[in-house]
Amino acid sequence: MTTVSHTNTAAPPKHVARLRLKPKAPATGQVDGAWWPASRDLATELPFLLVVLAVQLERVERVTYNLTAWPSAPRLLVVESGKVRLEGFRSQRPGTVTVIGTAGRRRLTLLVVPPETEPDLAHRLLMTAAHRDNVDDIESLLTGE
Repeated sequence: MTTVSHTNTAAPPKHVARLRLKPKAPATGQVDGAWWPASRDLATELPFLLVVLAVQLERVERVTYNLTAWPSAPRLLVVESGKVRLEGFRSQRPGTVTVIGTAGRRRLTLLVVPPETEPDLAHRLLMTAAHRDNVDDIESLLTGE
């Protein structure tokens, strides 16, 4: 098993709006918000995401992702809050990651805006996916339709 240890000593990505979540309300649609990572390196990008999501999920236990959407990733990531299992599945919808926390086994499924997306379009995708009443499917969200 490959383990990567990461402490949050590096400066966070310079992009301000990297994550948007739907407001706390009954769940609607296929995603709970959107995340715009700066790269396709999960071991580098996840620690910053997990710090923000820990507010809602307490401690994050697992992150699942689509195997074909990301280059190889370690199976275990050690962050400031503890160990997080990374599990890749071919069956997981491309364009999503699911973050599972200890707070009542709560999970958040996030639309992943590709890192190379032009900033204005990325902002629009983040806002659309996080809109309270959004029920668009993943493909529609990613194409901005």
